[in-house]
Amino acid sequence: MGKAKAKAKQVKGKLKENIGSATDDKHMQTEGSADRMAGKAEEMTSKASDKTKKAKGQL
Repeated sequence: MGKAKAKAKQVKGKLKENIGSATDDKHMQTEGSADRMAGKAEEMTSKASDKTKKAKGQL
């Protein structure tokens, strides 16, 4: 997954968290938090992959 999609997942997760908070829906808050964290992990994985590719190119 690319960095843009990962960021979009983070935004979607934050939105779910906010909606869950506003409506007192703990399930939606938890789901949003999970989406946000998954997006963050995907973003970090993508960044690491980019750095690895860049390092390979410098060899």
